[in-house]
Amino acid sequence: MNYLGKDIPKLGFGLMRLPMLGEQVLMGEHIDIEQTKAMVDKFLAAGFTYFDTAYGYNNGKSEEAAKLALVDRYPREKFQLATKLPAWAGAKNSDEAKQMFFTSLKRTGAGYFDFYLLHNCGADRTKVFDDFGLWDFVLGLRENGLVKHAGFSFHDTADVLDDILTKHPEMEFVQLQINYADWTSPSVQSAKCFETAKKHGKPVVIMEPVKGGLLAKPIPSVAKILNEANPRVSPSSWAIRFAASLDNVITVLSGMSDIAQMEDNLATMSDFHPLDGAEYAVIERVREALNAIENIPCTKCSYCVKDCPQNIAIPDILDALNQYIVFGDIETPKRLYGFYTRNGNTAGTCAECGQCESVCPQHIGIMRELKRAAAAFE
Repeated sequence: MNYLGKDIPKLGFGLMRLPMLGEQVLMGEHIDIEQTKAMVDKFLAAGFTYFDTAYGYNNGKSEEAAKLALVDRYPREKFQLATKLPAWAGAKNSDEAKQMFFTSLKRTGAGYFDFYLLHNCGADRTKVFDDFGLWDFVLGLRENGLVKHAGFSFHDTADVLDDILTKHPEMEFVQLQINYADWTSPSVQSAKCFETAKKHGKPVVIMEPVKGGLLAKPIPSVAKILNEANPRVSPSSWAIRFAASLDNVITVLSGMSDIAQMEDNLATMSDFHPLDGAEYAVIERVREALNAIENIPCTKCSYCVKDCPQNIAIPDILDALNQYIVFGDIETPKRLYGFYTRNGNTAGTCAECGQCESVCPQHIGIMRELKRAAAAFE
């Protein structure tokens, strides 16, 4: 198949969860540059070339780390570097949003970006890119050689993705959250979004193949299934191979936090073989085990949000709570919760008016679940 990125190796280095000095947190600023350099060296020596960062990762320190560990140490033509513009995150006008690109260019010292993305389209965030004229701005950057390929990352439903790609056929690729746990998820809609991108002829960069690390340390019932199928490989390798086995994929991003994770991913992908029929059957058994765990039956219809006096992102909060319930690890769900409540409207601000419960088609005890989320994440 001939498509953009067909010759790029199918493992990409996501620079969002780099090794940290001291407490390892997403927004931490003390990146372990020496360990990052060693990881970059191993990655490139194994024949992989795609690096992904963003304006906002680690308060901009991720882009600076890309300069120190990669750009300053290797010829520019030896790798592809991608970054992203999150106009919805603080830009008050078009000029401020556009300046984010030039800040990224200065931080990385890259000269140009091989892949440049409008960051996290979907929900009310897409309107910011529309209002600030950023679709045309990115095309202008491409015309001037500052960007080689223009696209966007996306978190929303397949219908919303279809609408964006219909309005913006000039975008060359899309970055999607795809992993075996979310493949049939009614909220993330990995499979539906992937098929929508294919329908529009857009190749895909895959993010979150290990679901923020949750699939790297599965619950005991899932670990047992994977270990019985192949005790010689890690749980992460199943997730990475599932994503890389899809067609029309530019690369599969893995956010690696230490050398051990890098070595495990390199062992998986240096001699990559797509999943076979028996292995897909194992993945299906794992998915069934995850689906069997009782969780909150939210379908993200968003009826609950329309008249919420506190403007609480109820479906998103319930999604974070579900991830905590199903996977038993609080780090990733708590980080998502922080993003979903960045406007200050946390679960704990619920006024208990009951409006949300009166319109919920699934008859969820939303006020009870918001209290549960507040206790877990706040």
